[in-house]
Amino acid sequence: MHAYTASRISLPSHSAQPSLPVALDSETQQPVSFFPAGSEIYAQGEKAGAFYQVEFGAVRIYRLLADGRRQISAFHLAGETFGFEGDTTHHFFAEAINATGVRAFRFSAGADMSHQLLPLALKGLTRAQEHLLVLGRQNAIERVAAFLVDMMERQGGLRQVELPMSRMDIGDYLGLTIETVSRVFTRLKDKGVIRLLNLRSVEILKQDVLQTMGV
Repeated sequence: MHAYTASRISLPSHSAQPSLPVALDSETQQPVSFFPAGSEIYAQGEKAGAFYQVEFGAVRIYRLLADGRRQISAFHLAGETFGFEGDTTHHFFAEAINATGVRAFRFSAGADMSHQLLPLALKGLTRAQEHLLVLGRQNAIERVAAFLVDMMERQGGLRQVELPMSRMDIGDYLGLTIETVSRVFTRLKDKGVIRLLNLRSVEILKQDVLQTMGV
């Protein structure tokens, strides 16, 4: 794990994520650690004893399958939390997508924070359930449309959506090949639903159409 500590980095606001409980804002929080793009935050099988909040940048959560393929289960943006485990071991890898700042929250022995952490854990569970619905019930266009709508909502509903992840990341998240993801983006552009500003930025031109596609 490669990390660099920074002590004065402000936390961006994020409307889609519940705010941290007041009880976690002082003695339990660690200094912000900086992770370069592609660096590991924690590994599958490592001991778990904290949860994390993205201060800036973005994180992907993934597992390597038996055949060597990578399955991404979640992306986390600024203000969002990750790293909750039902036991004492991490079951996925967490990796910085781009230059990312992460703050860890650790608890003293015997501390019961279940009531304070419940809203954050439920938010993560809801997002995981929605991801399963996308993977199980929708074709390629519907999956990408649902992904773009989710990213838009998580970034405050702005028409210009930043995509820190690569097309390959999106494919590994949606269960699609990188070629299929690229074709769907091109098709949505040709239909006038989106405008591709660059590889990491998309403008939503027809939000209602995109939302209908992703239902």
